[in-house]
Amino acid sequence: MNKIELSKEHKQNAIKEIKRYFDSERDEQIGDLQAELILDFILDKVGPQIYNQAISDMQRYMNEKVDDMYAYMI
Repeated sequence: MNKIELSKEHKQNAIKEIKRYFDSERDEQIGDLQAELILDFILDKVGPQIYNQAISDMQRYMNEKVDDMYAYMI
């Protein structure tokens, strides 16, 4: 699987959210570089699992819709 890439805008928003989380939940200040490294780690290690789950959920959803469509044809 290819590496998960975020647009520049989405990456900046994610970095802001990570910094906000550390500040509010852990009472800890981290910089942009630290937040970006955390984001890269999450995208590398957890991202593929989230992606695969999303694909699986979509396949299940589409199969249900196709089954519904065939039910109306019979």
